[in-house]
Amino acid sequence: MLIERIEMNIEDLEKEELIRRHIEKVYLESDHLVKRVQRVKTDHGREIGIRLKDTRDLAAGDVLFMDEKNMIVIDVLADDLLVISPRSLQEMGTIAHQLGNRHLPAQFEEDVMMVQYDYLVEDLLNGLVIPYKREKRKVKQAFRHIGHSHG
Repeated sequence: MLIERIEMNIEDLEKEELIRRHIEKVYLESDHLVKRVQRVKTDHGREIGIRLKDTRDLAAGDVLFMDEKNMIVIDVLADDLLVISPRSLQEMGTIAHQLGNRHLPAQFEEDVMMVQYDYLVEDLLNGLVIPYKREKRKVKQAFRHIGHSHG
């Protein structure tokens, strides 16, 4: 089976639509969500080729295939993350500036900032006494490095 476009995201479906379909999952590491061409295997052993025509990244819950009875959906494996919980706007600004200087991509969820685990960032957080936890957690999108220039 070759997938060339995403049908929709599972969050866009009504609960009744989900209940009546058998769901197969493709588990990906978050950094594979940015790959437009890849060969994957479902949790039922079915091999699938993905060659997306559009340039958007894959996301957790994306529906690769759907018919009246079945669906194949992307799920994301948990990442090793630093979940940072600044206590003030000043702490948030300080750590955001430090991470920006290191060009580390971050994601935000409610009142926390998440970055992929890095022992240097952990040392920085300890030195700045900014609260954090190291956790395995699923993210919906890939951590994307953003290119730029200093000139």
